[in-house]
Amino acid sequence: MARGQTPETGRIGLSRRQVLLGGAVAGAGAVVAVGADALTRRATTSGPTATRAEPHEVLHGGDTVAFYGEHQAGIATTPPQSCATLVALDLRPETDRDALRRMMRLLTDDAARLTQGRSALADSEPELAVVPARLTVTFGFGPELVRRTAAVAPPWLRPLPAFGIDRLDDAWSDGDLLLQVAADDALTVAHAVRMLLKDTRRFATVRWTQAGFRRARGSEASTTTMRNLFGQVDGTVNPEPGTADFDEVVWSRDGWLAGGTSMVVRRIAMNLDTWDKLDRDGREQSVGRLLANGAPLTGTQEHDEPDFEATTPLGFPVIPEFSHVRRARSDDPRERIFRRSYNYDDAPRGEEISASGLVFIACQADVDAQYVPLQRRLDELDLLNEWTTPIGSAVFAIPPGCAEGGFVGETLLA
Repeated sequence: MARGQTPETGRIGLSRRQVLLGGAVAGAGAVVAVGADALTRRATTSGPTATRAEPHEVLHGGDTVAFYGEHQAGIATTPPQSCATLVALDLRPETDRDALRRMMRLLTDDAARLTQGRSALADSEPELAVVPARLTVTFGFGPELVRRTAAVAPPWLRPLPAFGIDRLDDAWSDGDLLLQVAADDALTVAHAVRMLLKDTRRFATVRWTQAGFRRARGSEASTTTMRNLFGQVDGTVNPEPGTADFDEVVWSRDGWLAGGTSMVVRRIAMNLDTWDKLDRDGREQSVGRLLANGAPLTGTQEHDEPDFEATTPLGFPVIPEFSHVRRARSDDPRERIFRRSYNYDDAPRGEEISASGLVFIACQADVDAQYVPLQRRLDELDLLNEWTTPIGSAVFAIPPGCAEGGFVGETLLA
């Protein structure tokens, strides 16, 4: 290799020693030369660095989810992506209706680009955008954002009622604007979040950020119900996206929110240190399901219907009244939600072994009619409360999707 030749490009370039010894003039010249070289390489490069897949290797990085449509992506997207980051923002005092319109146009345009593997308009790292990995971006509006538009907010768009089990921290609660960014690749999510926050910095400031994960795509069959860090199968009873049942549970039909939904975000700390002290039978009794496959204690398969009338030879219920599965079940078919949650695992402190939990996400057409009754039952009696503590809570209206050329939120802002 010739002196000064770089292995990456094969070109003759300045070594670090030459730049340091060349003085200020030489340094300036080097900067110009490097800039010109970068422009030349960018102009002659037709795509991302080529990679060769191993035999029989299946790559999913180029998979995309459509951005435009009747509903926003990221709610019914299936299977759920393996990584998600939720960011709540507070609007700046001067951000009025006109500013909100400008902001949502910017966000919509960049989100549409990024989800299809194209760089955002002000993307200084466009190479990071070429692997969308089923990226979705979902926007939610808090009470204050809707108030600034002078529109009528749905009555449920407010903080949830106080629950006895709550130990809420402002650091994880509320917010005026929500960005939910999800993909099967954590690098893709991180890059998309940064690009979108560039769009919002003139209009809003970050209030909180919550990142979560599931199993990586391909680790299990795509229809497998996730497990939380307690080891439990989490989310067995869920309406199936694409069905009339799902549409009834999730999508709103009212006013500017028609085609949208509501989203409740709860940050739930899980005390794994004390959970470790509970034997397997105690864990299954508290949940009401077998840890091995998620089957109810009265069944053998995950999706078997629980028999709440079944009793032991001594006359006690097989599925205890205090179990999570019993308390989460309502006799009113309207009191249902669609849940899509992610695990989090923060760095432990002091004597802790773990600082983990769940970013619990629930979507439903009406928070007051569907989510609140369910949460009240869990608040009143649920043995799982011994090991879980809600530490964050927020409610957002998720507006409908938009057509190409439009923007998310136009039913409220246009």
